[in-house]
Amino acid sequence: MVDDLNDGRDRETVERTTTVIDTGGDRGSGGVLAIVLLIIAILALLFLFREQLGFGGGDTTEISVPDKIDVNIN
Repeated sequence: MVDDLNDGRDRETVERTTTVIDTGGDRGSGGVLAIVLLIIAILALLFLFREQLGFGGGDTTEISVPDKIDVNIN
């Protein structure tokens, strides 16, 4: 019955190898990348909505300081 499955053809054994590359420093690099991307996203959002948040903006604030202040001490 085994001979019927082979149909008279001989199969040759092929060795297959798998190469595993160990980078050695894979711990924590994904977390650092996530934190850096999160900080960049927060800075981008702060830049986009700076006028609504009250800092930065096109209008300048004028401050007038009086030349003289009168103080009465009794």
